[in-house]
Amino acid sequence: MKHHSPPHPRFVPISKNIQAGTLAIWLRGLHASPCGISFWNYTESADHPVPTFHSQHRAWELQMASPVPAGCCVLLAAVVVVVYAQRPSQQETHIHYAQLGTDVTLLCGSVDQDAAVTWTANSTDLDASHLNGSRLVLRNVDLSHSGQYTCYEGPSWHVKYRVNLRVGLPPKEPIVMCRSNNYPNGFYCSWHLPSPTYINDTFNITVVHDSKEIVCKKETPPKNRCYIQFLQVFSTKKYKVTLTASNPLGSSSTTISFDEFAIVKPDPPENVVAKPVPNNARRLLVSWQYPSSWPDPDSFPLKFFLRYRPLIIDQWQHVELSDGTSHIITDAYAGKEYIIQVAAKDNDIGTWSDWSVAVHATPWTEEPKHLTTEAQGAETTTASTSAFVVPPTTRLSDSDVTDRNRAMALSLVVSLVLVVFSIHFI
Repeated sequence: MKHHSPPHPRFVPISKNIQAGTLAIWLRGLHASPCGISFWNYTESADHPVPTFHSQHRAWELQMASPVPAGCCVLLAAVVVVVYAQRPSQQETHIHYAQLGTDVTLLCGSVDQDAAVTWTANSTDLDASHLNGSRLVLRNVDLSHSGQYTCYEGPSWHVKYRVNLRVGLPPKEPIVMCRSNNYPNGFYCSWHLPSPTYINDTFNITVVHDSKEIVCKKETPPKNRCYIQFLQVFSTKKYKVTLTASNPLGSSSTTISFDEFAIVKPDPPENVVAKPVPNNARRLLVSWQYPSSWPDPDSFPLKFFLRYRPLIIDQWQHVELSDGTSHIITDAYAGKEYIIQVAAKDNDIGTWSDWSVAVHATPWTEEPKHLTTEAQGAETTTASTSAFVVPPTTRLSDSDVTDRNRAMALSLVVSLVLVVFSIHFI
């Protein structure tokens, strides 16, 4: 069968929307003849990214040896559409960063400024009022403007440019803190930004001691922390730490200097326990343990600070202890619940730790005495028969008896005197 080369081939447009973007497919050079159908050769190039069928190129050729029905033509066209749709998109997605509150202009790749284009944001069509020629202009962007923007050229809806817009802020000066909770082994530095940037930030830290840079080993997790071993103990040279935070919108740095003694700060004491002292209504026994992170309690002992108060009062009472891991509170209010915490510090250097987890305790209270079974039975019997018992007579005291005897004796003496006088006068 010979090739048909019609002088004026008929162009048949076929369009299909694909989830990854809008794809326009044109089948060119499709010619119908009374005897059958011929497909011309297929090519695709950078200058002509849309698939084209023609008769000169030999890259891909389909020929019919005999006439086929029109339904077969439709089927073959559908196959071409599906094959092209499954081809991965060769359009690269670019990334554009913009500062919050600024105006942003997005270019449609290499398309001329006056070309007819259409823009979408996250697959939603944008109004033409946002366009300046082929450029997309966004005013006073905020976080809601972040997303994927796609530019399509002409009525074919061919993707010309795809960009991911990320709106954020440059970092402010980072906050860095260094601390040794396991002296004399080493110390760690941690950092954070005072406010979010809404985009990815990177941090770079350098530690210098006596003009020598020391490696700060990153810990994961957390990602914003690193650990430094002491090169020497009891050094009088200062440490210098510089932290730089950066992102595509800018960078900022912070530098701190310190002596090794100044950053020693133990972790809080552990396993704090408070309990009442038996038979003493005003005492509480408090005990605790060294923090497990403190490596050498014998060479570097800690002192402790205890605070306590009843729940009904806001004012704390304090006791500082130079040694030991227990203490008896002797001035507690009887029957009142107490809250108790303990802090720790190296005997000579550094600062106090944070307070331990709070514990609660109430001083000892005497339990009420329980009546025996016999006493309970006697009490029950008395209560049940009390209505029939005659009230006892009033009992006189010893003084009342003595006064009565004196009165009777005096009365007797008076009677005898009267009798004597009566006999004498008779």
